[in-house]
Amino acid sequence: MASNGGGPWGGGDDEDDKPRSGRNDGTPNWAREGQERLKVLMGGRGNRGGSNGQGGGTPEFPTKLSLVLGLGAAVLLWAFASFYTVKPEEKSVELFLGKFSGIGSEGLNFAPWPFVKAIVLPVTREQIEDIGLASGGQNEAGLMLTTDENIVDIDFQVVWNISDPAKYLFNLADPELTIRAVSESAMREIVAASQLAPILNRDRGRIQTEAQALIQQTLDNYDSGVSVVRVNLNKVDPPLEVIDAFRDVQAAEQERDRLQREADAYANRVLAGARGQAASLVEQAEAYRAQVVNEAEGDASRFLAVLTEYRNAPEVTRKRLYLETMEAVFSQVDKIILDDNVGGQGQGVVPFLPLNELRRPAAGGN
Repeated sequence: MASNGGGPWGGGDDEDDKPRSGRNDGTPNWAREGQERLKVLMGGRGNRGGSNGQGGGTPEFPTKLSLVLGLGAAVLLWAFASFYTVKPEEKSVELFLGKFSGIGSEGLNFAPWPFVKAIVLPVTREQIEDIGLASGGQNEAGLMLTTDENIVDIDFQVVWNISDPAKYLFNLADPELTIRAVSESAMREIVAASQLAPILNRDRGRIQTEAQALIQQTLDNYDSGVSVVRVNLNKVDPPLEVIDAFRDVQAAEQERDRLQREADAYANRVLAGARGQAASLVEQAEAYRAQVVNEAEGDASRFLAVLTEYRNAPEVTRKRLYLETMEAVFSQVDKIILDDNVGGQGQGVVPFLPLNELRRPAAGGN
């Protein structure tokens, strides 16, 4: 039986069906032709002329120029893979055989591939984690229990950036998930120590500050290399199921506060008036006391002076006191003076002219 020497592609004993390289290796004709074309492009010569003495089946090696060009292309590719640029807002972490070796500087850096790998991270870009905003109306992450056993719905943002790229890469398996978990835990801790009314009204700023400090402290304990820039409270409301009733309660509390402020203002006004009146009375009493004391001291001094004069001239002093006393008494009353020596009969009336009455305006006059 004749041997089928054409290989797996069939054929008989024809020379055209044998491999052109002189070896029966079972390679298809189309594959051998592709190999020869590639060798020609690399600078050798193919075997398309058959076995005519010049193309004897063995291709020539590439020329020196081809080797130089190939080596130059390889060097360019290696340099392209080894040099990298770090922008001002970025930092790079260099890994030597997978192990941390250093932080790249700003500008052009060299990391010889494949031994050194560089990972560039944006360190100044602020990244945001939204907590409490779930899809489909389900907001379980934002439902938190207060210390007075009320439920509050909180939506907040944590704004952060990378402070240490090496710690950020090697100490956290999933940085975003870690930041979300730490932030939610810190907010629940703060809300659990607060009452509902202050959270909804006046303590929003305090909660933001305390949450930022607690989140940063926890992340520092993890050596996360993350810096918390700020915490923003977007919404603080009761749950949707009770929000209408809660708003009615809030309106009643605001009305109560308004009436209480008005009452406090009235009380302060009345109290201030009473205090002013009391101070005026005290001042009047002090003035009267000073007046009485001064008059008493003056009378005592005058009495002592009269006593001294009386001891020196009792008769003169006695007469002087009598005349001064009568003058003081009669100067305050209306009087008529009768003199027995007037009229020649021993009894007469001294004409009295009411000069004081003449000086008074007539009743009902202009």
